[in-house]
Order: sequence, then C-alpha cells, then structure tokens
Amino acid sequence: MAVLLPMLPVCARNANWFHADSSTVVSLLTCAPGSIIYELEGHAALRVRQADGTDITVNWGLFDFKKPNFVYRFVKGETDYMAGAYPTAYFLREYIVTGRRVTQYDLLLTQEQKAAILKAVEENVRPENAVYRYNYVRENCATAILDHIERATGHPLVMPERPSDLADATTFRNAMRHYHRNYPWYQFGIDLALGHGLDAPIDSRELAFAPAALAAMAPEITSDGKRVFADGVALTPGEPEGTACGPTPWWLTPIAAGTAVALLALALSVRDILLRRLSRWFDSIFYLLLGLAGCVITFLVFVSTHYAASPNWLLLWINPLCLVIAVCIWFKRTYKALAVVQWLNLAGIAVYLALAAFGPLQPNSAFFLFLTADAARALTFLIIPSNVFSKKA
Repeated sequence: MAVLLPMLPVCARNANWFHADSSTVVSLLTCAPGSIIYELEGHAALRVRQADGTDITVNWGLFDFKKPNFVYRFVKGETDYMAGAYPTAYFLREYIVTGRRVTQYDLLLTQEQKAAILKAVEENVRPENAVYRYNYVRENCATAILDHIERATGHPLVMPERPSDLADATTFRNAMRHYHRNYPWYQFGIDLALGHGLDAPIDSRELAFAPAALAAMAPEITSDGKRVFADGVALTPGEPEGTACGPTPWWLTPIAAGTAVALLALALSVRDILLRRLSRWFDSIFYLLLGLAGCVITFLVFVSTHYAASPNWLLLWINPLCLVIAVCIWFKRTYKALAVVQWLNLAGIAVYLALAAFGPLQPNSAFFLFLTADAARALTFLIIPSNVFSKKA
C-alpha cells in the first residue's frame, strides 16, 4: 500500500490544477496486489480528469528512503508518508511494467460534492500538509480516499457485506493473513511484532484498509442511499489477484521450522533426562534467539509508536530474560538464579496458553511449536538435579 517516491513531477505546488466543473470526472483507482511485501494488499489512489485535458492522480502512498534515519524512524513507528499529485500516465506506467491491473471506479457524486473533494485534496497535497503519519490499518492510501468522500458527502459510507473469500477476515490480523498467505515468514514477523490491537473485531468499513478489499466492495458502497462508485473498468492488463508469489514450499515455512526445533528440543530433553546432563549448546542458541526477539518486542512495546505494538502478550515468554538463560547456562554457580528464571518462564508460558485458549488472542500457529521447545527445555533444566548441572553435553 506504499510506493517508493520516484523522480516524478509531483504537483503539490500546482494547486490551480484542482478545480471542478460539470465535466470533471473523479475516480477511485485500485491496483492489484504486487509481489513486494508492502504491495500485498494492493494500492489505491484518486484520479481527476478535466475537460482541458488535465489528468492527474493523487497518491497517499509515497515515501522516500533518502530521508535521514529513514529505517530507524520506520522501525520506531515514525512512518511519515506523503500525499502527492502527478500525471496519471506516470502512475499507470509502473503497473503496466509490473503487469498489475489498475481498475477505475468513477465517483457518482454531484458537482458540489466533487468540488468539495477537490478542495480538500488541494489543501492536502500542499507541501506544508502533504506529510502525514502513516498507520498501516487506520491511516493509509485507501482510508484517506474514503475519509475525503465521507466529508464531502456529509454522510457515512454504508459498506456491503465482506466478500465471500474474506468471510474469515473479521480482524485486522486475519485480513492480513488472507493477503499474506503465500508469505508465511512475513506474517510470522507481523504476528511477532504486533500485539493484541490487531485482534479486535472489525467491520466492512475497517476491512477497506486493504485496497484489494476496497476494490471488491466498491460497486456496492452507498452513501445516503445512493451508489458512490460506478462499475469498475480495467485500465491496465493483468490478473485481478495480482502478481504476488505462489505458495511457499511447506519445508520453508515457519511451521516446518518450528516443528524441527520442537522435535529436536524434545529429543534432547529425553536424552538429557536419561543421561542426567544438559545440552547447553542447544539452550544457548535457542534462548539467545528468543532473547533477541524479546528485545525487539520490548522496543516495539515500550519505545515505538507503531499501532497495535502494545500490549504484546508474547513478552510473557519471549523476552530479554531469555538472554540470561543463554549466557548463564554455562556457569554452575548460576543454577539457583536460572531455576528462578525458568520457573518464571513456565509461569509465563502457562498464562500465554490460557490467554490463547480462553481469550481473544490469535497466535500464529508456529508460535506453539517454539513454545513447546521452550517448555521442554525449561522443564528439563528443572528436572535435572543441581549436582549434575556442571556436566557437559
């Protein structure tokens, strides 16, 4: 839902391009999903055509990698995007090259309503107003267009029932899982980084955060009892489902990785208990990775401003304390401290499982496999007597 800012003649300074008369046509453009992770939900923009030949597209999905500290600011949640207007030919060129279909839905509005939209857009793309704090599901290219339409008409948009293929997209997280289904590691990362806020129920209006979902619902959206959009017309060649990659082979998925780790952890635990020894090498690597992931989650929860980063209940068992286990597992004198940490770890695992079973959490399925490995190693440490703790694996 974002576009790398190209070297285009962005028309933010040419406010006189925006004017409405009886011949002005304002249209929603929706772009089919692409293969890059930020393209998986598609993209949306607003097209304005006028009798004098002016044909521009307003895009709320522009960002610039060249800005100072872009990566750090993005990770921290300071995701500043831009609204810009430029010739539609430039906008369409990218989608023609990549084979992604762009579909146009003309707005069925009165001249006064179109004038109100263009006045608001004119103000929006001015240099002093163009930058905005992007929110993946609340403030993006699709929601900006719907917000402008609602303000111009003075009526809330009435959305149809969600499309049949999105029947399970009852939360932001489930909607993302639908569009990321062929990118399981990307979704694994989202499920790891973003917390409980993504699990709240959403309606069809909120589902339209995904431009692909908006495209599916557009012809049936109404305002004050009247249709808002005409039927769609394809402007560029391409399949409606877009160019996203095919399914990831099962052996390269988080489920496969989690299964391998869980089976290895269980096998080592059985061996360690029978031989009264500890596989320190495994524990050191495993808890190092959990601890590093816990540091990332802690940063997102307590430092970043990302939407839905907090609360994240994964901190109950994926947290910086895991680094203590990774290091102290090698030192005999740390046994008592490690025993306390592992009891806390097991308590956190139990609480997380209870929340997943009886609460509103929607954990990634692979989490349970890594959690199984964690629980197995924690129990193994506590079962092995302290007087054999010094034995090498």
